[in-house]
Amino acid sequence: MLFNSLSFAIFFPIVLFIYWSLRKKLKYQNLLLAIASCYFYACWDWRFLFLLMFSIGLDYVSGIKIENSNTNREAKFWLTLSIVINLGFLGFFKYYNFFVESFADLLGGFGFKVNVWLLNIILPVGISFYTFHGLSYVIDIYKKRIKAERNFIDYSLFVSFFPLLVAGPIERATHLLPQIKKERNFNYENAVNGLRQILWGLFKKIVIADQCAIYVNEIFALHYGLNGSTLLVGAILFSFQIYGDFSGYSDIALGTARMMGFDLLKNFNYPYFSRDIAEFWRRWHISLSSWFRDYLYIPLGGSKGGNWMRVRNTFIIFLVSGFWHGANWTFIIWGGLNALFIMPSIIFKTNRNNLDIAGENSLLPNLKEFFQILITFGLTTFAWIFFRSDSVIDALKYIRRMFSKSLFYLPQKNVLWLFSIIIVFMGIEWIGRRNDFAIENIHSNRFVRWSFYYIIVAMIIYFSGEEHTFIYFQF
Repeated sequence: MLFNSLSFAIFFPIVLFIYWSLRKKLKYQNLLLAIASCYFYACWDWRFLFLLMFSIGLDYVSGIKIENSNTNREAKFWLTLSIVINLGFLGFFKYYNFFVESFADLLGGFGFKVNVWLLNIILPVGISFYTFHGLSYVIDIYKKRIKAERNFIDYSLFVSFFPLLVAGPIERATHLLPQIKKERNFNYENAVNGLRQILWGLFKKIVIADQCAIYVNEIFALHYGLNGSTLLVGAILFSFQIYGDFSGYSDIALGTARMMGFDLLKNFNYPYFSRDIAEFWRRWHISLSSWFRDYLYIPLGGSKGGNWMRVRNTFIIFLVSGFWHGANWTFIIWGGLNALFIMPSIIFKTNRNNLDIAGENSLLPNLKEFFQILITFGLTTFAWIFFRSDSVIDALKYIRRMFSKSLFYLPQKNVLWLFSIIIVFMGIEWIGRRNDFAIENIHSNRFVRWSFYYIIVAMIIYFSGEEHTFIYFQF
């Protein structure tokens, strides 16, 4: 069930109506949301619902066992058991074929021919996200940051809450569980803001991401026969496609949750207005970046121990982040490139220079900020080429052809209309960059505000057609 589908447009209002009909009855509200979340997930493939429930049950029991342990050794046993089983399932479904094929290729390089047994299985949707939900929960209990949750329905809802189940944001028990256990009252202003955020998310997905995808898919598939300028257009359009797609999903998820009285973690904070790569990663997929910071980077030693320690830990974080995204060397290289791009700021300790927003006290960025934003976007777009390509060889061929003399030819695709929409879209994002989402505080004039809403809705309807899945569902 996609957020941009008719089935969700029917499902959510029904759930919302019943949910608020049960106000003042917290236990039944949570039970309803847990059941609705299971149904939502089963709509993808009901067989994987059993895997989700097993993961929930494992971490629920492990959390209680860790808290009740009489010795640190016993607590560490239950923590290790949970981590090994969770990562074991993730590795089996997501990485088995990658490791087997890579091992066979390695032996083939030494002249050994190996016949490998590959699995023909579907990757359970959302497994990378709900696995990280569970891992952070048991780790936090082991570190005594939180108490184990005894109510199975409440814990199940924490992991499986349908707005964030299949593509995040990756929530923390310290943030979401208290909200699940607290009585929630209907708030008209929150509901209206939630609708606005859903509307903006649908615009990002359908009008920006899905229209970019039409050209991106064709250009990347036929890159060997296109000139350099067309390939540059394809790379730029993919940058906007993945931003519109993923941040659009996050906006819909946050808006949906907000209408039910929940405040989910912000996942995007206008990343394409970043002035360096360090700032970009503070603004892009924030819940994943902060997860790796808290549960991998800091335990490895963080920034302590001098430059070598910072460099080593930064490379580990980005390589693991790349691998988290998918079982392909393209993702690992994408992570490695981002590590290289951020390295000067790590070595010279300038990674915390840009903590404010660009153009803080002005309508437009100054000339220095403009070029910083442009360079950061260029580096990010270059790395996205590996992220989008089917193989490393395809990515290298794409880049080599893009930087040929044909880069100065006219593009072979007419996308001026699409770039015009993107420019207006980014202008709205720039104006609204101080808000949680761009149209949170739209113009106070009622006529202007509602005219804007009607235009957005009209464009969403006009560009709606075939339902396109969200990119991050594959992770």
